[in-house]
Amino acid sequence: MHPPRATSETRPGDDRTTDLIRWAAFSCFLVPVVLLWYGTSLAGTAGTALGLAAVTAVCRVLLRRSERCAVRLLDEDAVPREHHRGRRQRTGTGSHRGGRHSGGNSPVG
Repeated sequence: MHPPRATSETRPGDDRTTDLIRWAAFSCFLVPVVLLWYGTSLAGTAGTALGLAAVTAVCRVLLRRSERCAVRLLDEDAVPREHHRGRRQRTGTGSHRGGRHSGGNSPVG
């Protein structure tokens, strides 16, 4: 028997984002060809191709950055944090400062 086939989630470099980028790159090639086929000028086709390539590159960078941030957030959530009480999170005596206080050490005058 053959071992179970790995899903797209387990193979690095073959995920939905990579598929999306591949389709975008294919479109960057296909759109100028179609524009030339229908008689658009070479300069207009070249400008369109460069624009599509620039948008695809920016989207790729943003998608990868978003993935890294999501992985980092998931890793931070997986690690249990110890509760640290900072200066403003004290409990007990003196935790409510400011305002009016009745009794105690306040001067009468």
